[in-house]
Amino acid sequence: LGAKTVVSKHGGAPCADVPVDEGDTVKFGACTIEVRSTPGHTNGCVTYVTGDKSMAFTGDALLIRGSGRTDFQQGNSRKLYHSVREKIFTLPDETKLYPGHDYKGRTVTTVGEEKKFNARLGLDKSEDDFVEIMKNLKLAQPKKIQESVPENLRCGLPAPVTGEPLEKAWAPLSRTPEGLAEVQAAWVKDHGEEVRLIDVRGPDEYTGELGHIPGAENVPLETLEAAAKDWDREMPVVTICRSGKRSLSAADTLEKMNFVRVASMAGGMIRWDDQGFPAESVSAPDAN
Repeated sequence: LGAKTVVSKHGGAPCADVPVDEGDTVKFGACTIEVRSTPGHTNGCVTYVTGDKSMAFTGDALLIRGSGRTDFQQGNSRKLYHSVREKIFTLPDETKLYPGHDYKGRTVTTVGEEKKFNARLGLDKSEDDFVEIMKNLKLAQPKKIQESVPENLRCGLPAPVTGEPLEKAWAPLSRTPEGLAEVQAAWVKDHGEEVRLIDVRGPDEYTGELGHIPGAENVPLETLEAAAKDWDREMPVVTICRSGKRSLSAADTLEKMNFVRVASMAGGMIRWDDQGFPAESVSAPDAN
């Protein structure tokens, strides 16, 4: 029917027909929809607000009496808290909110109701309260999430028979706004033996409180480029650090060295620990 897909520029789906960002508008007929960036469940979450502010479509950021989870797909509880408080709760109390889905058959709420009754994000909850609530949810990973994410990033289009990017063949990756590849901790737990795990923290962190993933090699970030010169560039590599920032730098370094299958583990060892996955704390091997 000629419909076009409209997706956040930060959603990691270059196949979208219309990429949008904070403050953009989408027009159809006499209607205008304002785009508000509301990341926290994923980097690409947006809320669409009608021109008269009578309605807003919140996707998975704000649900009825709840919120999207923050433990996978670039989830970040603090980021989601600010998205809801600053981009959704600033709308008039009477604004009707339509979430992406609901588990009890409900379809609509209002800003005023959620401010008062939302058990996670109501006005009586502080940022630290929300972070603690989300940390203790301990939700199971959704079925088929590893298959669904790459399909979503391809806009549901069939994979090319030939010429498909190598990244699609070895892991379900997402991309940061800077274009760097990430893979989720749950996937690493299930497939860690199939890839080379490179922990780029210092030796003290590697053997410290968070420990390290069994089988991960300790190669501090400042020594990575020299250490990787003789590595197999075809071997899939997952870089790991405490929170996912240094490992993104490491992945960027390896990509620039022409490693063809490389990704950072999103959320780092903090995410790994939050999900209760096993870790070791033993003497770090020499990086060479």
